Amino acid sequence: MIIAVLQARTGSSRLPAKVLADILGKPMITRQIERIARARLVDRLVIATTGQREDDAIAALAAELRIDCYRGSVDDVLDRFYQCAKRYDADHIIRLTADCPLADPQLIDDLIRLHLREGNNYTSNAMPPTFPHGLDAEIMTRKALVWVWENATKADEREHVTTYIRNNPSRFRIGNLEQKNDLSHLRWTVDEPEDLDVIRRIYEQLYIANPGFTTQDILDFVDIHPEIAAINAHFSRDPSINTKRF
Repeated sequence: MIIAVLQARTGSSRLPAKVLADILGKPMITRQIERIARARLVDRLVIATTGQREDDAIAALAAELRIDCYRGSVDDVLDRFYQCAKRYDADHIIRLTADCPLADPQLIDDLIRLHLREGNNYTSNAMPPTFPHGLDAEIMTRKALVWVWENATKADEREHVTTYIRNNPSRFRIGNLEQKNDLSHLRWTVDEPEDLDVIRRIYEQLYIANPGFTTQDILDFVDIHPEIAAINAHFSRDPSINTKRF
């Protein structure tokens, strides 16, 4: 069983409730779910949010979309993932964050294939990053997740799910998915109002004609319209996908 766990919460200091921001009439997280659902090797998608009242809207949306939802700790996100893996008897757990509405289902499948082929405990596509920021994903075995859950004691290792793995690489078999053309300078995540503006413009131009538009479609569009990518180009990339707090 391979499950994708989508971290989501409404609390955000820079852009509050961003996961529910409107994109062509639907919440941003709904648009991301549409894309994740196209990944062929994911057996189940689970939204992992908090038990806080402010996140009731996320749980309600999950119910509306008929997506599994687990509600757990605000700060111990590692425990949220552990409990999801335990509840759904997962063999492998993909970690995604709900501020990436351009998530690439083909990339997710490629990451899974590499992870299984190499027999890794943990596989990422951001060590180092070569894909646009916003296509970040990582996958770990249940055994690795249990080990981390049992041994991680630092606050940042509980809050950021895979920090312990990165801090202790000798304990794990680690892999990384890379591409020859380094596109890590492109920013397709949503942390700032400008990021949301970029995403909305991309959807407005591509989604109506083809709801399943690809990463290459996006690249072709921003190549023709460099002014779109320039809107949020002044923001630096987060040093690691582990810095995401949901």
